[in-house]
Amino acid sequence: MNSIKSTILVVDDEPQLRKLLKITLEGADYKCIADVDTGREAIRAAASLKPDLILLDLGLPDIDGKEVIKSVREWSQVPIIVCSVRNDDAEIIQALTLGADDYITKPFNTAVLIARIVANLRKYMTQEAGAPTIENGRIMMDLVRHEVFLDGVKTTFTPKEYDLLRYFISRRGKMLTHKQLLEEIWGPAHNNDMQYLRVYISQLRDKIEPEPSCPQYIITEAGIGYRMESVRSDSNGSNNGNGNKIAAAS
Repeated sequence: MNSIKSTILVVDDEPQLRKLLKITLEGADYKCIADVDTGREAIRAAASLKPDLILLDLGLPDIDGKEVIKSVREWSQVPIIVCSVRNDDAEIIQALTLGADDYITKPFNTAVLIARIVANLRKYMTQEAGAPTIENGRIMMDLVRHEVFLDGVKTTFTPKEYDLLRYFISRRGKMLTHKQLLEEIWGPAHNNDMQYLRVYISQLRDKIEPEPSCPQYIITEAGIGYRMESVRSDSNGSNNGNGNKIAAAS
């Protein structure tokens, strides 16, 4: 068993099930927080307690569990396994689309649940530690600590700015459509919020570009989307890797 116990947050409005899960999870050598029975409390607990994994019911008394998924995904990639009596495809697809990592229907076999927990924790830890840093020119992102350094200086980014920058830098050189960026960063409900995207692109440029009015990292593909250029680390943000300045475009 783990010498350092992973913490699992159980969110369910059935006291008996929470008690059963606490016994089961602690028997499997996990630390279990099993006193949360509402969605809003779940969001607060996820933020303050920072569990390693969340077991989430959808049928909560105040807000739907899918709203919890959506809210948590604004700032955290903690694994979320939905445990629900809802077994229709539409519910499962929507929960997974919003950011749930796995879905198991009630009643469930506790051995299967433990196996799902082990698999999701392993995947998450591998992702976090697999590629600790990524760089492009003056930008260095620490993917484990969720920190960004510009010319070696730690710089503050909001969670959405961080997610957008990470998406760009991990796909540098590729043209990314407006719809693709909106759906990947904000979700399908925002796939037409063009002004929303422009605002965040402007905020990113203000932070990462030596001259935001003449962008060399995030380039506009008129009428299509944006592309992040690969920039030489010795260029100090002064050119786009080809020696040419790029004209600004909104």
